This record gives sequence, C-alpha cells and structure tokens, in this order.
Amino acid sequence: MTNELATRDEQNAVATPQPTNELMNWVESARQANLVAQSLAGTSFAGAYRGKPDEITAAILTGQELGLQPMTALKSIDVIQGQPALRAHAMRAIVQRQGHDIELVESDDTHCIMRGRRKGAENWQTVAWDIPRVQRMGLLGKDQWKKQPKTMLVARATGELCRLIASDALHGLPYAAEEVDGYVHGEVAPAKAPLSVAALVSTPAPEPAPTAEETHQVSRDDQSQADGIWDAEAAEDSVDWPDVAQPGSAA
Repeated sequence: MTNELATRDEQNAVATPQPTNELMNWVESARQANLVAQSLAGTSFAGAYRGKPDEITAAILTGQELGLQPMTALKSIDVIQGQPALRAHAMRAIVQRQGHDIELVESDDTHCIMRGRRKGAENWQTVAWDIPRVQRMGLLGKDQWKKQPKTMLVARATGELCRLIASDALHGLPYAAEEVDGYVHGEVAPAKAPLSVAALVSTPAPEPAPTAEETHQVSRDDQSQADGIWDAEAAEDSVDWPDVAQPGSAA
C-alpha cells in the first residue's frame, strides 16, 4: 500500500504543470512594479493615478510590454470608462521607434492629412480626417472638439494610421485615448452607469407644460420659440420700463 501511494504521488507530481520561466519572470516583474507603484501612488507624479497603486502597477506592466519606461507609461496611458488607451503622441512614438514612418502632411482646424508606411515598405498609406467626417460621427458637440479641433483631428488620424500600418506594435491598445468616448485629457473619466432593462423599456413621463404665470413666450424671425422663455416676475418687477412711452423718450 505504501508503494502504491508513493507511485500515485509521483504521477501527480509529474502531471502537475509547472510555471514556465516566462511566466515566473512576469510575476517577478509584477511584484517589482507593485513596489514602485506603492512609492509613486502618493506623489503628484502619479497624476490621475494618485492614490491608486494597483492602477499604477497595471499601467507600468502595460507600458513594459509596449517598451515604455514606468514614468513614461503613467503619462502615456489613460483609463477611460474602464478601457486603457494610449495617448496619440505615445502611439506615434511607439510606432516610429520600431522603424515605421509617419508623416504629418497637412493640418489645421478643419482637416488633417497624415501618411505612413511599414518599415521596409515602399508604398505609403494616407489617412484624412476633416470636419464633415467628424460631424457625421456626432463628435463636434464634445468639449475637446470645441476647444482644440486641430489636436483632435491629428489624434484621430494618428490612431487610424497606426492601426493601418503597425497594429502589431500596439499590443492590444489599438485606440488613441482621444478616440475613446468621454475622453478627458489627463484625467481618468468615470465609467458610465449601465442601463437597466427597466430603464430601456420604460416610457419617460411627459414634462408638465409651463403655465402662463410661470413664463411668457416671445419669438423673433431669427429665434425659435424654444429660445424665447423669459422670467415673468423679472419683467413685472422691473422699474426701468415706463407704462406708456413719452414723446421724445425710448419706448
């Protein structure tokens, strides 16, 4: 019986998979990254990751796979609605460092043209982004597009071009942070709450119509009625308007 048990133990020991050297090295890297993250989490250098050592660890490890140093990774990877994404400038740097060519041909507030080619290739790939294309995607109303359309056009062109010529260089982070919905530069944007089934199927209650006592409607040829709501109390309490226009005075 003793020999039989010993034989079973040996068989089990042989059947149990052992971690590979690559995995063991990664685990050690993760442990070291966490030590670094604990030191950085309380500093202003952590930026949006301040006070989040686990997030810093993940950013460092992700950056390591992309060839980025720890501090560079913290400034190059944003987490937007739970989705890690590279900033456009970091994406260009990674692709160019691997020997691929990227050139900015034209750029202003209305359009951007970029071209690129893989290392050793002869043919260039061209990508163009303009305001009509952005408008069709419903992006013009977003805050960043209002403030810096030129930068956002370049970011969009960068993301598309890098995916086109060097998707293998991005290691699972194919989108520039500026392409992700809800992007806020330098901040970790909160994730949107998922819609419940009840919220999707329920009919919203109609809003009560304003009464005549609450508002007055005024309109002009160049203004819709929706824009002409004004405060009735402010009008009634005003002492600047005479009841009857006097000759020679403003009505």
